[in-house]
Amino acid sequence: QVQLVESGGGSVQAGGSLRLSCEASGNTYSGYCMGWFRQFPGKEREGVARINTLTGWTYCADSVLGRFTISQDNAKNSLYLQMNSLKPEDSAMYFCAAVRGDCAFVFASRRFAYWGQGTQVTVSS
Repeated sequence: QVQLVESGGGSVQAGGSLRLSCEASGNTYSGYCMGWFRQFPGKEREGVARINTLTGWTYCADSVLGRFTISQDNAKNSLYLQMNSLKPEDSAMYFCAAVRGDCAFVFASRRFAYWGQGTQVTVSS
């Protein structure tokens, strides 16, 4: 069983930055795909970024490419999402997720087995 705990959300003005963290219990750095999703009110969760924890391969959705960066710290079993140049439309609940595998699948929430509780990000104009 993998447990994920997010932190780092908050309120920021447009153009500002936030760094989300996700601490994972257990050894999730032996062949896991870990990702960040976000959910707007009344909408399905959408994939933001993901990383293959074994190879370091990363992917960011077009909507955040160039502004968000996903990274990991294997020694701390932690995943990060650095969010720069934030926009009001980035306001959402952000979730950390994990599944055993190499990320070679459609980037959809249904493919991930473990989830954190979420952290709210609010960007004001």
